Amino acid sequence: MRIVAGIQKGRRLKAPKGQDLRPTSDRVREALLSILAHHVEDARVLDLYAGTGALGLESLSRGARQAVFVDNDVASSRILCENIARCGYDNRCLVISQDVETFVTLPPSFGEPPAFDLIFVDPPYHGTDLPRLLERLGVSGKIAPQGTLVLEHFFKHAVPNGTGDLVRTRQSRYGDTMLTFYQRAAEATCA
Repeated sequence: MRIVAGIQKGRRLKAPKGQDLRPTSDRVREALLSILAHHVEDARVLDLYAGTGALGLESLSRGARQAVFVDNDVASSRILCENIARCGYDNRCLVISQDVETFVTLPPSFGEPPAFDLIFVDPPYHGTDLPRLLERLGVSGKIAPQGTLVLEHFFKHAVPNGTGDLVRTRQSRYGDTMLTFYQRAAEATCA
């Protein structure tokens, strides 16, 4: 696994061995960040279910200002911190070792921006109640005005057209992976 583009292009990222971790493929990350190209520069990024941190680190490589990573797996968090150091982004990242659903319901912690321009949500493909998670995110206040939320999920899982303040603006499929884009209802435009 590597950074696909930007100033860290080609930088190898470490991934845990033997774990049930499904990092976003290089192909999907490249397509996703190309779709979001005009949203990345100077963005505050939130990477939920961060795993290796590939989505947030790719965003930083392409000009994002800051990335906050949330994951409750100890081994993943350790590797994530190593990947941040490999890229030299220690001063632009915050790693929060916490359950995502708990994180979504809490006010911002020290060093965390109150709202994010880009939110990446890449939960386990099976066992996550996606509509409930999206509803909580929609009312959490964590999405900035004009912000975009991207949900990565198994293509057979149905997700709502909208929930709370979120409206679906686009879907793109890559093999078994579906990317579903949401924006706040008042600001919704096609990504």
